[in-house]
Amino acid sequence: MTGHIKTNAGALSVLCLALLMAGCTALPGIGKAPDLYNLTPKSTFTASIEPVDWQLVVEEPLASGGLDNNRIALRPKQTQLKYFADARWTERAPKMVQTLLIESFENSGKIVGVGRQAIGLRSNFNLKTELREFQAEYFNNDGVPVIHVRINAKIVRQPRQMIVASKTFTSRLPAADANMASIIAAFDDALGRVLKNLVYWALTAPET
Repeated sequence: MTGHIKTNAGALSVLCLALLMAGCTALPGIGKAPDLYNLTPKSTFTASIEPVDWQLVVEEPLASGGLDNNRIALRPKQTQLKYFADARWTERAPKMVQTLLIESFENSGKIVGVGRQAIGLRSNFNLKTELREFQAEYFNNDGVPVIHVRINAKIVRQPRQMIVASKTFTSRLPAADANMASIIAAFDDALGRVLKNLVYWALTAPET
């Protein structure tokens, strides 16, 4: 009995060594690391925007559980949410959108101060947003997705916590083809349109 156990242990050691020499490709949990992607802020705005003398806190967007992570979402049909297997955002989608919003406001050159709540900015207004759609949609049969981005935004006057303006921004853009690089480029274009329109709206809304 003891000899049989030793024989099995020796065989297991040889098997493990063979797997290691083969690059561990057969070991569970070991595989290719996902590709990481980030999107870009808007940097060009119309010169007709008048500078504002107030400060803005951009809060992290709310998002449903399916979008509140760093996985890149897709919808094969309206009632189903999945993710690309080998691709991720560099950070959680709401956090990434918050950063891009702040940078887009800064790039406008029209606002005195903008930032996150964490930096202790004494804001005149807070921007509250909700990321409602942020996925590639495969509702057609050609295998090429349409990128859907939808963000609801509210401007809240401080310190009274009064909503002074609210609007929803939507963009749908088809990817050039089914390649991941083209899909990410379409995400960048679709979100970029939403960012540009949202920043313009926030800086020119009569209530602010």
